[in-house]
Amino acid sequence: MLISSSNSPNGGIQLSGGGGGGRFWWEVVPVAPSSRTTLAFTAVAGIAVFAALLYTTSRGRLKSPWSRRKRKHALTPRQWKSLFTPDGKLRDGGVTFLKKVRSGGIDPSIRTEVWPFLLGVYDLNSTSEEREIIRIQKRKEYENFRRQCRRLRKHSNDCSKGTSERSCIEDSGSLAEDSDYSSYEDVVSARESLSSEERSPDVEDSDDPSSALLEGYDASGQTTNTDASALNTESSDSESSEDPEVIQASSSSEGREENDLDVPLKENTSPSRTELHPNQCAGENFATWQRIIRVDAVRANAEWIPYSPSQATVSELRARHAADAVGLKDYDSLEPCRIFHAARLVAILEAYAVYDPEIGYCQGMSDLLSPIIAVVTEDHEAFWCFVGFMRKARHNFRLDEVGIRRQLSIVSKIIKCKDSHLYRHLEKLQAEDCFFVYRMVVVLFRRELTFEQTICLWEVMWADQAAIRAGIGKSAWSRIRQRAPPTEDLLLYAIAASVLQKRKLIIEKYSSMDEILRECNSMSGHLDVWKLLDDAHNLVVNLHDKIEAPFR
Repeated sequence: MLISSSNSPNGGIQLSGGGGGGRFWWEVVPVAPSSRTTLAFTAVAGIAVFAALLYTTSRGRLKSPWSRRKRKHALTPRQWKSLFTPDGKLRDGGVTFLKKVRSGGIDPSIRTEVWPFLLGVYDLNSTSEEREIIRIQKRKEYENFRRQCRRLRKHSNDCSKGTSERSCIEDSGSLAEDSDYSSYEDVVSARESLSSEERSPDVEDSDDPSSALLEGYDASGQTTNTDASALNTESSDSESSEDPEVIQASSSSEGREENDLDVPLKENTSPSRTELHPNQCAGENFATWQRIIRVDAVRANAEWIPYSPSQATVSELRARHAADAVGLKDYDSLEPCRIFHAARLVAILEAYAVYDPEIGYCQGMSDLLSPIIAVVTEDHEAFWCFVGFMRKARHNFRLDEVGIRRQLSIVSKIIKCKDSHLYRHLEKLQAEDCFFVYRMVVVLFRRELTFEQTICLWEVMWADQAAIRAGIGKSAWSRIRQRAPPTEDLLLYAIAASVLQKRKLIIEKYSSMDEILRECNSMSGHLDVWKLLDDAHNLVVNLHDKIEAPFR
């Protein structure tokens, strides 16, 4: 068919075509010049509307770093090295580093090097020389806390052997005045130094036998909780020698006692931690904490073993030496690697109780420490990583539970803003306070995710928190570019996302909070952490302005 065109006398366009011996004619309706202009504007407007709709649709679901349930590539050793300048500083203030961690996590082989940056032990703008000074300083501070622990344990043992109560109280006070015993002010000074991230030079490293002991060592695990009756069966600690203490790595015990943190019971918190006098740390509270720590440490499960083959093969002699160094007993039923892990948990958790006597020790804290000592093989480094982790998580263990209630309130608010239908159903069940996710909040998903999934989630969460500490994304322009700014509460968005994933089941089948609680507790091992992060990210994108205060 041939197509030809000719101008019509009245301004229209006439098209002709032929074929099969016949001829067909089409004529476009005549259009005046002014009408053609109007038509052109209409066409342009239509295109603009279409583009606007397309943009709006794409904006409705911004591309997540964890979209399509597929994890992006983790930060590799080669990439990690390339992020540093010749003097050992992270390029661009750590922005590229944090972005990479946030989207894909970290290769297991470099976690020991990377975590201190995420957890605030090292400043993102520090040089390698500055970090070495900090490492020496922090090691000495940790050794100081361990010396205090040994003295407190010795004092506790002396009291348990029949010393009068009055004498024990007087001795508790005198411990703080001992010339070899660091004052409470020193402890406070160390805490302030970390929180403000000051960098004070130190003179020399100490001779810590743990360095050789832990070289090339790796481990992990998760601790369990205990009840009051279990504490009564725990034997008193053996008197520790004044020899330098062996610093340990990791192990774990079989299954934990079933769901001690499933419901918010006051009995699960440690004794009176509010308004502690400095010397109280040296008395009854510390003795109670150390008993609970030992029970939790011995009961820790063995989930970490497949991830830490070198630590899983620790010798029995080495394990028992580690246990003796911290006065750990009643471990005969455990294999050497789990004894070793339990001893390391005891050493670091006791030191933290001295470092932060307001919190001391509470069941659940061992769950947070286990993955850290699985990765960080030096106890002093693991301790300060734990301190950095607890900077925010410590509010989960306050006796007044203010921190827990605030976080549950945020989870409730996220659900209410995202899914009013689900929220109304929770209201009918008197479950709108979201206490059914209590355990998820307290131990940060540790019991709902596998060992590796837990670490992946925490790394992304730590990257957000590190970005906020460094002021990355604080400007309005950065907020526009990032769309979903870093948030201190990524964990809470993830918890809300896990509940929203079960919305249909909750609405259609559950008629009590107990049923929802059982559903949440049964999530263990059934969650896709990258899908969870994808959903959490989308909640942050759409709701962070409503949920959170002005950007911090």
